[in-house]
Amino acid sequence: MIKVKNIFVGFLVSFIGSIPLGYLNIVGYDVFKKFGLNETILYLFGVISIEFLVIYFTLLFAKQLNENKKIIKFIEAFSIVFMFLLAFIFYSSANKEASSTSVLEKYVGYSSFAVGLILSCLNFIQIPFWTSWNLYLLNANYIEVSKNRKYFYVFGTVLGTFSGMLVLILSLDYVTNQTDFLANYLMKAIIPLVFIGLGFLQAFKFYKKYSK
Repeated sequence: MIKVKNIFVGFLVSFIGSIPLGYLNIVGYDVFKKFGLNETILYLFGVISIEFLVIYFTLLFAKQLNENKKIIKFIEAFSIVFMFLLAFIFYSSANKEASSTSVLEKYVGYSSFAVGLILSCLNFIQIPFWTSWNLYLLNANYIEVSKNRKYFYVFGTVLGTFSGMLVLILSLDYVTNQTDFLANYLMKAIIPLVFIGLGFLQAFKFYKKYSK
């Protein structure tokens, strides 16, 4: 029962955490629109391969990472810059002429799995995210990670990420197919504005956290 509980808790936390409109989901949606479901699944396997390692090592070293404030501060600062960079990349790519090849399309042509690996490696914000969650779940006794039980928890988390991202990608595709406005402006205007908003939100949180 403890192993089943670990899987369930990991799945629940990760599924909910993967639903918000992050850049990994947006790229996944773009992969789905251009290359279909099979390439999207390969992309998601690339994403969760890195996430598996991140969750496993933050689980082992959660307390030490949480106490290293300099690393956490650098990661949080980098994530702000990264949001604005993504806004620019998506805006410039989506507004190219239809005859030109997008940056994403050139890379996905080689390997969607590799794109998932690379972008997941750049998702530094997942380190403080999983460090905090792992500490909370351990301290509250929601998970038990002695011996091989930790692997059931980590398996549950990557399964939750895979499922949550796939649900969101398919939902975005359904919604855009039903609405001409979203189909025309989602990638060229709405998504860049979302990233700009997220950048300002993270900058405000960063200032509020470290201004003292």
